[in-house]
Amino acid sequence: MIDRIREFFSSQVMLQQDDSEHQKRLAAAALMVEVMVIDRQLNDQELLHIQALLEKQFQLNHEEIEQLVTLAREEVNQATSLYQFTRQINDHFDATGKTQLIENLWRVAFADEVLDKHEEALIRRIAELLYVSHKDFIQAKQRALGKNTS
Repeated sequence: MIDRIREFFSSQVMLQQDDSEHQKRLAAAALMVEVMVIDRQLNDQELLHIQALLEKQFQLNHEEIEQLVTLAREEVNQATSLYQFTRQINDHFDATGKTQLIENLWRVAFADEVLDKHEEALIRRIAELLYVSHKDFIQAKQRALGKNTS
């Protein structure tokens, strides 16, 4: 599995960038996939949201996004905890990037217009593991809902 991930990134995703960039992309995608699958209701709207968020955040083309999401789904299926993903985020994202990721997780959860209690609990847990303050957690949720957070 690790070899397949390395092969993907070395052959498909911007060869000039270092491995940490690739790891952070995969970790962010995997956390989004975790939110998508936690309620056991696979929804095309959530998947489309993930793809759009990855495109916007990392400026990847459609084929790269498809491969990244596929790898992220495999990683999620094999993962035993969130730590392997949150560790990468903590190592490579600043506070603003972490808060933006939490906002994106909320956007994935709201994509199907149903916030499942498991989605909310998972996002809360991820925010705690990323050391995102409760205030930033709530503001990210409000922004994802399109509400003013002044």
